[in-house]
Amino acid sequence: MNPLRLLCVMSCLVAATLATPSVGRRSNSLTDVENPSNWVSQNEIDELPSLNEVTLRRLQQMNTEEGANLLDKLYHLSQFNRIFKPDYSPEPSQIKGYIVGERGQKIEFNMDNFVQTVKRQENFGDDEVTIYIEGLPQSWNDEKKTTRTLVQAYQQRYNLQPYPNQQESNEDRTSSEEQQNQNRRKQNQQKDDTKTGDLIVINLGNSIEDFEQYAKLNVERIGEMLGNRLVELTNTVNVPQEVIHLIGQGAAAHVAGVAGRQFTRQTGHKLRRITGLDPAKLYGKPENKLSGLARGDADFVDAIHTSAYGMGTQERLGDVDFYPNGPSVGVPGADNVVEASLRATRYFAESVRPGNERNFPAVAASSYKEYKQNKGYGKRAYMGIATSYDIEGDYILQVNSKSPFGRNTPAQPQIGFHAVHEAWRQSPQQQRQ
Repeated sequence: MNPLRLLCVMSCLVAATLATPSVGRRSNSLTDVENPSNWVSQNEIDELPSLNEVTLRRLQQMNTEEGANLLDKLYHLSQFNRIFKPDYSPEPSQIKGYIVGERGQKIEFNMDNFVQTVKRQENFGDDEVTIYIEGLPQSWNDEKKTTRTLVQAYQQRYNLQPYPNQQESNEDRTSSEEQQNQNRRKQNQQKDDTKTGDLIVINLGNSIEDFEQYAKLNVERIGEMLGNRLVELTNTVNVPQEVIHLIGQGAAAHVAGVAGRQFTRQTGHKLRRITGLDPAKLYGKPENKLSGLARGDADFVDAIHTSAYGMGTQERLGDVDFYPNGPSVGVPGADNVVEASLRATRYFAESVRPGNERNFPAVAASSYKEYKQNKGYGKRAYMGIATSYDIEGDYILQVNSKSPFGRNTPAQPQIGFHAVHEAWRQSPQQQRQ
């Protein structure tokens, strides 16, 4: 029997032994809710898989409801038993990453030589500095594709020559000189939409081998280590904290939050922005201490929840939290909880590409039903790279099931504030509707 199942069974037996309800009367005590035998049966506990059987592949083979149900049981039972202590922390040398160079090349580092590697890059930090922290291993193909999509989007945004040489096709009938002229005109058209910047990818997910390590990840220790590296970055490379944007996917969203707090503790200043892309449930939490991503970790904190009741959490964590199609186990088009969780990164990547900044209009609302009934309230906003720093609260929006995921036009006119808003752009098809 696996450790989680064994401890769950023991908890139920102890709870049953200690329970002494009055005859003919059912206890309504709130403390009774913590008794696992009240909300999970012995059969359900016996059916739980062993920890080494909970893999990304297995979750991918389940539909969103099945995957969410499994993770929900594991999470709540682990919280009752406290069996997941946050004691897994890979060494800095094990956490690798890369800087995306001016020609699109990867300049690799590990966290031991991170600052030294950055210091060797000319003009680093002259404009934006975006640091993306992966929360899942790149050995899994969907994670690899998702990261590549985000990197390519930033390459376009920062004009880092993202386009590989393409093979000749039947359409390439123009001469080389004509093709160069076309490319030059295209670059000039996009020039106003792009800006310079530096992109760093930290492959934290690659140091996580199984679900047990995922659940026991010590986000506090890793986040503090990253925060200290960022302090070195600002002190020795002269990168202003006002230009740093941390982005964390899944469990890495909490690492980003802790890094932001550690940076503030050491310097008295805050990073410009932290974005959580489907922040994960925290299975292992430190005793008597708040942990993970939270408002105040940076000047502005935003979160996108695409698997709120699956791999992610429905908890409000940022100044503003976005819930595409409302808080649920997944989003349209996602067949499983892992794919649903990665959609947050796909959405953000789409908003990063020049011209797509306003692809995801959102409205403040308390539920998807309220949003659909045009009863949203407050200031409207755009999810993604163009999110305004002066908004707060819970925002809901609709998304497409396939790329492009953004609706590309403002949300439906809402009662009150939104009634006077005019659409900034509509596609020909939407104009005909």
